[in-house]
Amino acid sequence: MKIGFNRPHFVRALVLAACIAFGGLASAQSDPLPSWNDGPAKKAILDFVHTTTTQGSPNFVPTAERVATFDQDGTLWVEQPMYSQVMFILERVPALVRTKPELAKVAPFSTVLEILKGDRSAIARLTLSDLTKLAGATLSGMPVETFQGEAQKWLAEAKDPRWKKPYTDLTYLPMQEMLKYLRASGYKTYIVTGGGQDFVRAYAEATYGIPPEQVIGTAFGTTYGYGKDGKPFLTKAPKLLLNDNNAGKPEAIHLMIGRRPNMAVGNSIGDQQMLEYTRTGDGARLAMLVLHDDARREYAYGPAQGLPATKVGNFTQPLYDEAQKQGWTVVSMKNDWRKVFAFE
Repeated sequence: MKIGFNRPHFVRALVLAACIAFGGLASAQSDPLPSWNDGPAKKAILDFVHTTTTQGSPNFVPTAERVATFDQDGTLWVEQPMYSQVMFILERVPALVRTKPELAKVAPFSTVLEILKGDRSAIARLTLSDLTKLAGATLSGMPVETFQGEAQKWLAEAKDPRWKKPYTDLTYLPMQEMLKYLRASGYKTYIVTGGGQDFVRAYAEATYGIPPEQVIGTAFGTTYGYGKDGKPFLTKAPKLLLNDNNAGKPEAIHLMIGRRPNMAVGNSIGDQQMLEYTRTGDGARLAMLVLHDDARREYAYGPAQGLPATKVGNFTQPLYDEAQKQGWTVVSMKNDWRKVFAFE
């Protein structure tokens, strides 16, 4: 039996198939947040950007005034089981003890040695004051460029204990998409973190596309001096200048940026004041909190909503209740994110 070939019908079918294929591709490309599931959180982001960047909108924000601030640990990348910078500090203690053997019997340095020998329970004995003391002892006394090089070298070699990948591979893909979307919409994106400012500046541009001048963190002082060749340089000093956590975050935003953010994103009680400060400004404001409720793909901790308690990235039930009361958007990692990491 001879099968006829109807050329016009074939051409129309081919054109229709191409339209469907390219239409689907165009639709996928037009979604700036493909790793976000459709829902209230994604809609809140899209609506906020639309209303603040559309000429004629009552909530329009001029490009020069568009500011979005992000916490880092637990908001942009993994913070469990311990903050990456804390691990960086702890692993520098043995070298310090070799130069000052008397520290081996003095807390918190002796506690760190126990931790590095495998006693993870000893981590619970480290207080915020201990960490500040350890940071001052291990991260000072060197030129700022030397510190930056050592931080970058450590990050290139260190591996997360669960995924066995560099820490810089453990950024959240949905948040990376949001950063790019905001920048494409004329927003300046800032990191506002309790982590060390110089530490985060060592990798923020390569990791997030955020330059060092748009990183605000806990900051220690520097001392100006001259080398043997007469050239000036800065040495990191052990003096704490800024504790960029809790109320320190809005204080630092005012000091370093000079504008109230239009949008702020965090994940713990340390971010509450930044979100409060952001939302009390005029016009459209967006405040978001990431809730870690996905033990399979990442971690589950709170203790909000009955999740396990933690000292790292503490998201309490009162914070959750305040978010509901104030209209802040709570992002469920489990429900709102289609993908968590780019390597999935």
